[in-house]
Amino acid sequence: MTRSYVQKLSTILLDAITDKDPLVQEQVCSALCALGESQPEEALRACEEHLRLHEKLAHPYRTMILRAMETVVSNHISELDKDMARAVILLASSEMTKAKDLVWDWQQAASNVLVAVGKQFIGTVMEEMLCYGHVAARAPRELVLARAEADILRNVFQCFSTKVLGVKVETKDPALKLCLVQSVCMVCQAIRSSAQGGCFHFAQKAELVAQMMEFIRAEPPDSLRSPIRKKAMLACTYLVPLEPALEEQVRADMVHGCLQSVMAVLTEPEGDDDRQEPLYLDTMQALEDLLTSLLQRDLTPQGLQVMVEHLSPWIKSPRGHERVRALGLSACLLQHFLEHLHVSALVPFHNLGLLIGLFSPRCADLWPATRQEAVSCVHSLLYLQLGYEGFARDYRDTAVERLLVLKGGLVHSDPATLFHTCHSIAQIIAKRLPPNQLISLLLTLFEGLGDTDKNCSRAASVMINCLLKERGHLLQEKVPEIVSVLRSKLQETGEEHVRQATQNSVSLLASQHCEAVVSSLLGSPLPFDSHTCILWRALAVEPSLTAQVLELLLQKMSRDVPFKESRAFLLSSCPGRVATLLPLAATCALSEVMSVPASAPAVLELYPQLFAALLLRVSCTLGVQLPRTLQAKERRAPGLALASRNLDPCSSAAETLQVMLLRGGSEDVVQYVEREGGWESLRTSTGHEEGVARLASAMVKFAGPRLPLVMKALLGAHSSVYEVQRVTSTAFLAELLNSNVVKDLMLLESLLDNLAARQKDACASVRRLVLRGLANIASGSPDKVRAHGAQLLTSMISGLDDGDDPQSLVALEAMLGLAKLLGLVEPWDLRSVLLHVAVRIRPFFDSEKVDFRSASICLFGHLNKACHGNCEDIFLEQVIGGLVPLLLHLQDPQASVAGACKFALRMCGPNLEREDLAEAFQKHLQEGRGLHFGEFLNTTCKHLMRHFPDLLGRLVSTSLFYFKSSWEDVRAAAPMLTGFLVLHVEPEQRQQVDLEQLLTALQLLLKDPAPAVRMKAAETLGRLVKFA
Repeated sequence: MTRSYVQKLSTILLDAITDKDPLVQEQVCSALCALGESQPEEALRACEEHLRLHEKLAHPYRTMILRAMETVVSNHISELDKDMARAVILLASSEMTKAKDLVWDWQQAASNVLVAVGKQFIGTVMEEMLCYGHVAARAPRELVLARAEADILRNVFQCFSTKVLGVKVETKDPALKLCLVQSVCMVCQAIRSSAQGGCFHFAQKAELVAQMMEFIRAEPPDSLRSPIRKKAMLACTYLVPLEPALEEQVRADMVHGCLQSVMAVLTEPEGDDDRQEPLYLDTMQALEDLLTSLLQRDLTPQGLQVMVEHLSPWIKSPRGHERVRALGLSACLLQHFLEHLHVSALVPFHNLGLLIGLFSPRCADLWPATRQEAVSCVHSLLYLQLGYEGFARDYRDTAVERLLVLKGGLVHSDPATLFHTCHSIAQIIAKRLPPNQLISLLLTLFEGLGDTDKNCSRAASVMINCLLKERGHLLQEKVPEIVSVLRSKLQETGEEHVRQATQNSVSLLASQHCEAVVSSLLGSPLPFDSHTCILWRALAVEPSLTAQVLELLLQKMSRDVPFKESRAFLLSSCPGRVATLLPLAATCALSEVMSVPASAPAVLELYPQLFAALLLRVSCTLGVQLPRTLQAKERRAPGLALASRNLDPCSSAAETLQVMLLRGGSEDVVQYVEREGGWESLRTSTGHEEGVARLASAMVKFAGPRLPLVMKALLGAHSSVYEVQRVTSTAFLAELLNSNVVKDLMLLESLLDNLAARQKDACASVRRLVLRGLANIASGSPDKVRAHGAQLLTSMISGLDDGDDPQSLVALEAMLGLAKLLGLVEPWDLRSVLLHVAVRIRPFFDSEKVDFRSASICLFGHLNKACHGNCEDIFLEQVIGGLVPLLLHLQDPQASVAGACKFALRMCGPNLEREDLAEAFQKHLQEGRGLHFGEFLNTTCKHLMRHFPDLLGRLVSTSLFYFKSSWEDVRAAAPMLTGFLVLHVEPEQRQQVDLEQLLTALQLLLKDPAPAVRMKAAETLGRLVKFA
């Protein structure tokens, strides 16, 4: 077949490729292939020329032509000369990049042409590259260093990135990559074996490492199909020892990239391919060698830590096979370190604790192989420590060697056996660990509590507990750091086993450093978050520890000042009280600890101290505000994970007192006080005394046996610098005397003595409550009043005479107390004070304060009642002097005062020794009956003027005083009384009355704004006609 004929036939076929029928196109393509079988170069040249000349030929037709070319090239590649091959390559490269968009079939056809041509020449390239490698391996060593970079490696890389027949093609062929890696290995080995290799500066080292890492990263991460990554890691292993040293980031990227490429690869199932298992083992060995070579460059504790940190994510991986490999690599690195350890001076193995903390929890891993590798790591680390301590390399420590025995037992997966073994391992670690490494070990183990493998998390917990028991006494200075880490761990995870582990840890730590733990927890921000509360409650599990904690918290709460004076505003005239943080935190902590049922024995043991301290805490926080920073937190609290307890100082103290009573078995006390509204009263300044009384009453009813020690604890408040605490304790003790239980408990005498001792207190409220308590004996132990009558009366008289109380509240309490006591004391004791009391209370008859009027008038009645039939003349004078006020205050606007007057007048009647007058008082002044005042006053004045006409002047002058009374009804009653007296007196008694003064006074009353007063004044003026 002549060339011209072939060209003509080719042209006809190539023109026919554009036929619209696909079957025709396929037939034309087959004809081109047949032509190429007989005349390959002519056919290829015609196709190349046709595509080059027809740029606008549509891509489906171009694809058909390229397919035909691929067939011809594949079948006749050995027959093509270099010029034809180069032309085909240029064409195929051009076709691949001609379209802007992806046209798969067209571009794939062009690529296939390139591949077909490349197969002919790739072998040549590979042979050339290996040739350079062998040159380096066999050349004289003194020549290798000079030629390694300048000639050998330059030519190797030229081959690798060479142009195939002058056209640069991207290299993806695995065999070519392997050849490059093998050549690099040979060159590096040649350099290392040279006598001057140690000081040779390998300028291309970083570039070669980057190329090897590119190969490694290009390998599929989920399968192991070729030895490329193994060979590339081996090349890196040979490169690492050469100078210069790789930069830190380059080393890190190398380790990270190799681990990423190898660790996750699953081994192929057995039986698939006999070659896979050796390849897997060789690859792992290559990785181990690489890591070992990197470690050898920095054979120090820090260098070891860097390598382990790279392995750490794989050690904690959720996939078992990755953990096994990571622990295996770690064990090999540690063994290498141990075998090459050379200590020229005694230096510390400063990160021993951190490394043991990473490996030791894996002794309980779900995979047996991982467990055993973890023990091997711990075994090597402890021997490394012995080496750093100066022990010989062949020294064998009995305790550390026991790890190898325990290692065999880790084959079994029984949880109880595993955790028992972990405890034994922790004991060995505790024996051999230097004291300065304990804290880093614990902190690392605390991190292990959050391990996704719950077995390892529990193992960390077991080891922490063991270490705290064995070596916890060394940790006092580290307690704040440990407590902070435990709190953070609780915040990170809500897992129940983590919560239990942290609680166990803080409990064990507190058993050895109770004060340090309590102080650290008290330093937590207020309000305590739920995680801090969990740690507080952990201290309530063991009774003896709980008692220590409660005592410490009581000290913290009571010894610091409860508040500080602070002006809320610059222009504020009176300072406000702001709570101090430590007592407030201690109060909240007490509540948390006592909220745990297990704290009951400790609460019972410290019941008196807790009760007294918390009650006094309530008193000294009345009206105390939170610091502004905490007020802001309280407002934000609903959106935060904070504990639900009230942070208001007084409310938190009251709530803590309730928690204490409930935990101490006094539920009835809490409920009784609640029913009586006592808890609410206890929190307010105005109702505090009443709340204390309610609480004392409840204690008497339901917790009587506890009162002796509670009373003893409260006596300490006698010397308190805070008045309110002295007030609270006095109020409580005073209320106790209201019950006969104190007599049964043999407390009466001591209570009386203690209260009497407080009569000189600088605080008027304390003195007032002392009198209340002394008077309460009348209702609590009336049969004991006579025995103490003189003492009681003396105290009451002292209260009446109290001159340091501007509001006279002490005197008021004395009057109320005397009213209760008078009927129970010995007549002889009473007789000596009657006159004094009557004189002292007289001014209060007309007090502006209703309580004073009522109490003084009522007491006057009791004084009269106490001396019925035995009234001395001097006291009779007081009775007569009190008649006018008593009669007029029957019209007092306050019913309680009017009632007191009725009682007092009824009691006065017998002492006036006039039967008809006494009967009148009894008839008209019955309790609960209405009073016709005019009728009663008329009757009374008639009897008075009949029996005591000489009293006219005195009675009238006394009534004149009330013409100016501030109460309208009393002003009206005063002239009315005068009028009835004048009405019933004989005219000859006129000289007793200063008519001029009386008329002037009545004249003024005629101008009174109240019509009733003016009317009574006019009525009285009419009766004065009698004296005309």
